[in-house]
Amino acid sequence: MTDLATDDTILQPDPSALRACTISRDVANFDLLIEDMETAMGESWGDLGFNDAISFFGQPEAETLEFVAIAVDESDEENLVLLGEIITQAKLRNIKVILIAEDVSPAALHQLLRQGADEFVPYPLPENELQSAIGRLGAVDEPVELKQPKAKTSNGDHDCVILAVHGLAGGTGATTLAVNLGWELATGSKTQMPKVCIIDFDLQFGAVATSLDLPRREAVYDLLSDTEAMDDDTFNQALMVFNEKLHVFTAPAEMLPLDLISSEDVNRIIDVARNNFDYVIIDMPSTLVQWSEVILNAAHVYFATMELDMRSAQNALRLKRALQAEELPYEKLRYVLNRAPKFTDLSGKSRVKRLGESLDIAIEVQLPDGGKVVAQGADHGQPLAETAAKNPLRKEIAKLAASLLEIGQSDAKAA
Repeated sequence: MTDLATDDTILQPDPSALRACTISRDVANFDLLIEDMETAMGESWGDLGFNDAISFFGQPEAETLEFVAIAVDESDEENLVLLGEIITQAKLRNIKVILIAEDVSPAALHQLLRQGADEFVPYPLPENELQSAIGRLGAVDEPVELKQPKAKTSNGDHDCVILAVHGLAGGTGATTLAVNLGWELATGSKTQMPKVCIIDFDLQFGAVATSLDLPRREAVYDLLSDTEAMDDDTFNQALMVFNEKLHVFTAPAEMLPLDLISSEDVNRIIDVARNNFDYVIIDMPSTLVQWSEVILNAAHVYFATMELDMRSAQNALRLKRALQAEELPYEKLRYVLNRAPKFTDLSGKSRVKRLGESLDIAIEVQLPDGGKVVAQGADHGQPLAETAAKNPLRKEIAKLAASLLEIGQSDAKAA
């Protein structure tokens, strides 16, 4: 019916040609992906198992493939080597790769992104997100969209892990975690030197700048007021740099309403940040706003900090119910217990267990009480690694950062 171009660009795709494939252990586990693929690709897509993908790439039927959507969950983390080889072989054949991930650890996700995946979409799939990802790949003809200016970086070749931190109650250590995790990621590897950015989206009471003794610049307000005009230069000019290693997008100098920015504004900022940095940490306001959904969908992990008290328990339950009611990916939440009981406090440990059971949540990260030096370090504008390196809170945050950097370090040694 229609001739195909002989080079990598398919000018007029043949409807009967195989243009895409899903690759998974069992595609039936990703029923929403099946529906979205049918909507986006019609009948011009197929499905492959992990063990069949590489051999299929060498067959004539695969010559018209434009992209593959690799769907994984936590059960597939034991197959990271095979998954990495699938991505590598696809890239060698100029086949784009969309990674669909559900409950995959940040370290595993980062390894797959470093292998060369072009796009990441969380599962369950946000509405129209797969279609948008396909459009960004250029796999579906969207002439109007392609002509619109996009906030892309001229040197943005970084695969990015996005981490959000949300305090479920005042004083639960959300900003402390964001600041110190950012510093540990930026300095924790002597071989990798990842680029790390903290974005303070608490437009009213954001304290990241105070915790690092950084000035708040008018460029932040200017950028937030007109994100459509934002490019890499304006974004980078709005950033402050702490000790030449940690980049920070501070909260504005003046207290501003949280609805100053829209979901589209937040999406643009995240897109630019993810193209310039390896890790982006977003310090969230405690209040849920319209654009909270954008960050929840974009984040690979959404840390919710709490304490062992009734206010945290009630707010954790409220947040979980609110996300479930809106059918948002609440499973991304990773509960962080600040000022957790000591190892020898058996009574405290029992209370933590009962708290998790009563809320039907897993408290996966427990941070010890760092004492007065935590507040003192923030007052002096220094992370704990610089003021109290042996502090137990600092050690636990460093372990958390190390788990994110471990894969990158092993890749650097292999290279």
